[in-house]
Amino acid sequence: MGEVRKLQKKLRQIENLEIKISLTPEERFKISRKAELRSRLAELQLQLFGPQQTLGIVGDGKKEKMKRQVEDAPEALPSQTPPASKILKGEKKSKAQATPAVAARQSEVGEEAATDRQGERTEPAKVSDPCRDASGGCAHFEEEQQQRRQEEAEFTSLKVSWEKAKFRLRVLEGHNDIVTCVVAVDNLVVSGSRDTTVKVWHVPTATEQKNMGGHTSGVTCLSAPPPEYCKRLGQCVKSIYTFNAVTALCFVPEEDGYIISGSDGGKVQAWSWHTFQNCQSVNAHQEAVTSIQSQGPLVFSGSAEGGVSVWENRCSDRDPLRLLQHWSAQVTGVGGGTGGRLTLSPRGDRVFLAHGHACIKILHWRTGTMSRLTNHSSITGVTDCVHQTGGLLIGSCYDVANGDSTLNLFSLPQCRYLASLTWPEAPRILCFAAWTTGSGDHRWVTGGRDLIVWEQLPNSGRQRGDVTVRRDSRMDSCLLESEGDTEEDAETDEYDVDNGNEEKDERSDGAEVGGSGYWLRCILQ
Repeated sequence: MGEVRKLQKKLRQIENLEIKISLTPEERFKISRKAELRSRLAELQLQLFGPQQTLGIVGDGKKEKMKRQVEDAPEALPSQTPPASKILKGEKKSKAQATPAVAARQSEVGEEAATDRQGERTEPAKVSDPCRDASGGCAHFEEEQQQRRQEEAEFTSLKVSWEKAKFRLRVLEGHNDIVTCVVAVDNLVVSGSRDTTVKVWHVPTATEQKNMGGHTSGVTCLSAPPPEYCKRLGQCVKSIYTFNAVTALCFVPEEDGYIISGSDGGKVQAWSWHTFQNCQSVNAHQEAVTSIQSQGPLVFSGSAEGGVSVWENRCSDRDPLRLLQHWSAQVTGVGGGTGGRLTLSPRGDRVFLAHGHACIKILHWRTGTMSRLTNHSSITGVTDCVHQTGGLLIGSCYDVANGDSTLNLFSLPQCRYLASLTWPEAPRILCFAAWTTGSGDHRWVTGGRDLIVWEQLPNSGRQRGDVTVRRDSRMDSCLLESEGDTEEDAETDEYDVDNGNEEKDERSDGAEVGGSGYWLRCILQ
């Protein structure tokens, strides 16, 4: 097992190196050994665990987590239990002590009651026997049951519709290095690459419309303001000098608009869209800011060390951002490790976090409570990005052991597994953008080694090479669960810990190579 874990750790490190903006000769040599290490890992898995482990599912004698969930479910939940996605945070201990009927009733009270920081659970206990209240408890219980049946019917219908879905893929060729970021604007896709260029593509014809240069290093982030803010753009109208490399970016359409940027030094800055002047600079994080997203007047920033900050835009010319919450890696549990890269997607009081492991973490940002959603059936899976579109949560997953790449679809707001999309030789997906056509069909674009447009097809007209949805039976029983339920984090974290010189060398090389100053170019449209 020791050699298996070392090989897994090395493969994780190599995958992190591959997406860096700049590489040293030593790092390029390490990357060149990936096929050799994968071959050796497959041999060891076959010897130690049998043919089934060649899929990348590696254990150490413990029951596989998802199998345990399936075995426990019939005893813990009776026939009228709510969907698995409504398993409450922090209830595992109380369910074990309660009768099955009480445990099932507790699971219905919803996510909000379960996140009480004081641990007071009097409300679930009070309503555990609804028919005891003759003045209306039974009617309330029946109403909840009816609502639950309706939700289940809606989910079943959604699942069936996705089981029939098909997509046609088109590769947009033009970049000569990894695509690191993408945005969609009407029928246009804007992509940024490690090759230092930003390109604009016309999706219906799959043609390159414009190639915009000017950056001195790889492009790390893009943001597309609403059209009404872009009337004066069409070319580079302003270049803003920043001391550290800009690694994350978003636009906040409040008042005259603000550009919010994050740097590889951990700084969050606000810039006036009207004057392009700096309004605020905050040393917000200990390491590089790897993701910034807005939700109304709120701004969410995430960093390589695993910290997440929530800001309120007060729409002022000076210091517009007010810190509402900051949760460290000790709370989120998503420390990036070597070459860490955290991406986030906010939804109401929740923030979905992709952090380079096999699950999607969910931060309830007002309370600091955490839950997780399984995004891969193997601990060698890596979640690179997470995105929301049209009632869907989409997570990308890449298996470092065998190179398989997948998009997993979950329903919102329940976070229940719907389906997976993949095809032979699918590349690792590092960034994602989505929109819908006039007919309501999905159109996606993914970036990584390849820049690919996904067009949803009608039920007829399939051609060779089109991608169809499949369901992974190992994902069917995935639970939305509270933190601390399993040993999986402890197991996977071991792969990122090494006392040897190799790990130290890679940590010292973690900073992106480049000059002491960089330019943030406002060239988006």
